[in-house]
Amino acid sequence: MNNYDETAYSEAKKKVEKLKKFYINLISYVLINTGLFLINFLTSPGNWWFLWITTFWGIGLIIKYFKLFNLNLFGKKWEEEKIKEYMEKE
Repeated sequence: MNNYDETAYSEAKKKVEKLKKFYINLISYVLINTGLFLINFLTSPGNWWFLWITTFWGIGLIIKYFKLFNLNLFGKKWEEEKIKEYMEKE
């Protein structure tokens, strides 16, 4: 393998590792929060404390998802598209 191939392979491997960690985190989120819901439902159904954990962990997962798939809503690409849009209007 030449240097370019090694660099490309290394980058691809890092992305796959991040994707794997995300999926493990997602599966953990679903399983653990299902368990917490059941515990909450059986022990204190009037006090939905599990929602706090589910909400904040969910926000963290959403942030990781956006970072993993480069879905930066207001990043460089968005800025460049807006600049082009405004330049075409003038």
